[in-house]
Amino acid sequence: MNDKPLPLEEMNTRSREVFRLVVESYLDTGAPVGSRTLTRAMSEKVSAATVRNVMQDLEYMGLLGSPHISAGRVPTQAGLRLFVDGLMEVSDLTGDDRQKLDATLTGDGDVTSALDRVSAALSGVTRGASVVLTPKTETAAIRQIDFVSLSPERALVVLVFTDGHVENRLFTPPAGLTPSAMREAANMLNATVGGKTLADLAAGVATEIDARRREIDTLASTLVQAGLAAWVQEPGEKTGRLIVRGAGNLLADSDAAVDLERIRTLFDDLERKSDIAEFLDLARTGEGVRIFIGSENKLFSLTGSSLVLSPYMNADRKIVGAIGVIGPTRLNYGRIIPIVDYTAQLIGKLIAERS
Repeated sequence: MNDKPLPLEEMNTRSREVFRLVVESYLDTGAPVGSRTLTRAMSEKVSAATVRNVMQDLEYMGLLGSPHISAGRVPTQAGLRLFVDGLMEVSDLTGDDRQKLDATLTGDGDVTSALDRVSAALSGVTRGASVVLTPKTETAAIRQIDFVSLSPERALVVLVFTDGHVENRLFTPPAGLTPSAMREAANMLNATVGGKTLADLAAGVATEIDARRREIDTLASTLVQAGLAAWVQEPGEKTGRLIVRGAGNLLADSDAAVDLERIRTLFDDLERKSDIAEFLDLARTGEGVRIFIGSENKLFSLTGSSLVLSPYMNADRKIVGAIGVIGPTRLNYGRIIPIVDYTAQLIGKLIAERS
């Protein structure tokens, strides 16, 4: 079998039509397609034997496969990729889908709450599982920082971001911490934060402490460094939080026990954030919506799943996160692509307006 299927332009008209009909039928029903079914759909009148010969050629090229000896054909992963890249027609976003997605931006709350709503709506509209990689904390602008003592061994650093959301994290404060040291530390940071990101603060905090050495005591400077370290050095925070909605949609569409087990494996990986940093890397390598079919993305190599993914940007046109839809390889790609693209634009608008 050829490793590289022939480009579409090297296939004759009949082969292209047979190939397109097989793929479209499979994406619609998930079932193998037989030659007799195809003869009724062909634009020219041909025999079932002729169609079978064409299907055999397409199978030899690596574009079609046979699940069973006597069954019809289904597209291979290579066939799906060729179809998506060369034959697929992308539909327009429907007014109903647009309205459901737009409605997610009308609620109150911070960006994280809005992203939760967007993710739920995207799952509902596509009937797949939605994934939203939220902006990592280091790239979000900060409005205010506070320190809260819980006990001699435990304290909170509280960050209020310019988009309104609040996050806090536990850390171990320096021994002998006093209320005045906590106030000094917070005052020093808030005097200089001025919409900076956490990464900006972490990079400049040593210089700032050195410049203001006479104004703050040693405990306060140690507290500042320990508090920021609780954020910057936290394991697993190289990327933002991953929001997953609609896992049940995938389970509902799968009858075979092997499919159910594969999907459970997929979501176990997602919950463990396995390869999640790769989501953003994948989104950064290309413009607009990208499609990963089956093993093209190592996260899904054992699940028979596809990912339709798009980055989204902040007001500075910097990619800060990604949004996508996970589904079986027989996703309705032509419908899903404009939905994911529009949702990514909505999120970018949301972040720009609330920053």
